[in-house]
Amino acid sequence: MPFLDVSDVLLDPDFCDNSLICKRNTQTTDADGFTSNATESIPFVGVVTVDRSLEARRMEAGQSIDGAIFIATQFRLTQGQPGIDADVVIYNGRDYRVTFVDPYVRYGAGFVQAHCELMPVDGGIPIDG
Repeated sequence: MPFLDVSDVLLDPDFCDNSLICKRNTQTTDADGFTSNATESIPFVGVVTVDRSLEARRMEAGQSIDGAIFIATQFRLTQGQPGIDADVVIYNGRDYRVTFVDPYVRYGAGFVQAHCELMPVDGGIPIDG
């Protein structure tokens, strides 16, 4: 499949989501060793699919909701690197932390695939639409 270029499909406005927001925290450490974040909200486009469906886990200590999404995009998401915390993607009213990013170039120039975990553990409040 190395010759399959689906860039036109992945960038088609009927297929990709243009409402995605990346919250990126740049971290700096002062002379006393205290770290602070500067948050930037960056809109981007990508194709979002279910990576792992939402699942409620009920335990004696309480309940948690787990799930994950997969995003194919040309925007350079990061799972974290020196000076930058892992990106948080806002999708459908919920926050998802980027857990890992892989090249997706076999399907079109410059694409990455990002796997993102739902946060917080209560699942947040979705925007159905």
